Amino acid sequence: MRIICLFNLKPGVDSASYETWARNGDIPAVNALGSVTSFTVHKATGLFGSDAKPPYDYVEVIDITGIDSFVADVTTPEFQALAAPFRDFADDPIFILTEDL
Repeated sequence: MRIICLFNLKPGVDSASYETWARNGDIPAVNALGSVTSFTVHKATGLFGSDAKPPYDYVEVIDITGIDSFVADVTTPEFQALAAPFRDFADDPIFILTEDL
């Protein structure tokens, strides 16, 4: 199963601050979870074939072994403390649950 998260930064948030936190805190913490097989964060740089601005600045891709084990991992007080800054950075993130065809 894969979770896709789309988001922009909140107004006034410095992208360098977010990206430093993502590289040094978020990415290692999420990848350390037992239910996560891969977690990557991507900065949108454009739309293919267009000069328009992408609707989202960042995309997270989280590959998980199962939703129940993932929810159990991310709801611990320890993980919630590690992930708390995400709520300060991300403006109304959208989490899309997917499955392979």
